[in-house]
Amino acid sequence: MEKPYDLEERTYLFAKNCRLYIQKLPKTISNIEDGKQLVRSSGSVGANYIEANEKLGDKDFLFRIKISRKEAKESKYWIRLLQELNPDYNDNSISLFEEADELRKIFSAIISKSSS
Repeated sequence: MEKPYDLEERTYLFAKNCRLYIQKLPKTISNIEDGKQLVRSSGSVGANYIEANEKLGDKDFLFRIKISRKEAKESKYWIRLLQELNPDYNDNSISLFEEADELRKIFSAIISKSSS
């Protein structure tokens, strides 16, 4: 699957795919609670990136990008936890984990270039 060049679209697809993954998991208490956390963090990656693009200034832009990076790192945490507790449902989770890490790296690069 080719990844979109548009980062807004890419973060949207990440959040959407996290939700589709969660829908397939068994409805245990831990999956429900961890899934809620993943829904929040994965959606926040894109929402904060969109906010960064509507920046009020350079500091606001950097602040929003840093939040996006933080939320991508948090998404990795929840995906990993769900992966390990649901080994029979890892079809999409490996690619979601990799995408969260790639998004984190992209936001880190944006921060480095914007800070210099």
